[in-house]
Amino acid sequence: MAKAFAGTAYIRVDGRQYALRGNLTVSPTPRERAGVAGMDGVHGFTEAPRIPFISGDFSTLDDVSIEELDAIEDATVQVELLNGKAYVLREAWTAQAREINAAEGRVAVRFEGISMDEISA
Repeated sequence: MAKAFAGTAYIRVDGRQYALRGNLTVSPTPRERAGVAGMDGVHGFTEAPRIPFISGDFSTLDDVSIEELDAIEDATVQVELLNGKAYVLREAWTAQAREINAAEGRVAVRFEGISMDEISA
């Protein structure tokens, strides 16, 4: 029996739900590893912290203010996916500049934060 696992998602910032248009990306990994090879073979890997993020496109409806999005700091951002997973980004801020696509009525938003938790339904 087929089961839906992708295509519907919800996003809330400090409890306020936004009209998520698409292009949702969740990147919860707290560290990045890179292999190290020497002339005599593989030596292992290095590890460095990385910033978890959630990004996506919002519809530019009447209740969406670019100034309010730009001012977001120390927020809790939560996404819920159709597959039953949820992700909570803590102590988040908006990163990168907002670019409004007027022809399509959408704005790209990226939230970065201190930590992210995965919650299974």
